[in-house]
Order: sequence, then C-alpha cells, then structure tokens
Amino acid sequence: MDVASSQRAAEALNLVHEISSLLDTGLDKESLSILIGLVESGVNPEALAAVVKELRREASALRAATQQAAAGRAPGSRS
Repeated sequence: MDVASSQRAAEALNLVHEISSLLDTGLDKESLSILIGLVESGVNPEALAAVVKELRREASALRAATQQAAAGRAPGSRS
C-alpha cells in the first residue's frame, strides 16, 4: 500500500470511528478496523453484527456473574 492509499485508509477509519462514536456503538478503532477487514474479505455484515451482539451479551452475562459471585463472598473470607 502506498503512502496516499495508507492516508486515505486512515482518514476513512477516522471517519468510521467518528460515526461509530456518534452512534454510541462502543467500538474502538482497532475493533472497527478488524470488522472492516472482515467485511472486505467477504464476511456477511449482518452475520458479523449478530456475532458482535452475541459476544457483548456473553461478556455482560459473565461480568454480572462475576460481580454476583464477588458480592456473595463474606468480607475476609477465603476462596
């Protein structure tokens, strides 16, 4: 990739990140870059969106379970 192409790609990523931030997607530039690369490689965008949503649900459930487990321990108890 030449310098001009790299600059255009960086500008496009910045624009996509700005839109993503306005829409409050919670995706950082690295995640967006990975997702864009996957779509450019032929991954179905709707399927990719479903996977991202499912991963977020799983992460949220895991955080909630971890917090519940931590809250259930008595102060000073050992695990």
